[in-house]
Amino acid sequence: MDEARAVLERLERIEALDRSGAGRAALLPELRALLGEAEAWASTEGGDAGGDAVDGLRSALAGATPKALSHDMIAV
Repeated sequence: MDEARAVLERLERIEALDRSGAGRAALLPELRALLGEAEAWASTEGGDAGGDAVDGLRSALAGATPKALSHDMIAV
């Protein structure tokens, strides 16, 4: 039950940040923290649907993380 509460509280914080127009720099750490909390929830209560949700969040975060700049890029 604590795991589900943590996920819901984190989602509320993320929604509040989003409504206030917070940028990516503020949202990404919250989303990363949500991933850890969602993993804990899925392992105790989530079942297959919870695991699928965690996998989706993990994939979305992997795509949102900026890649290091390549050294062979040409500056314009």
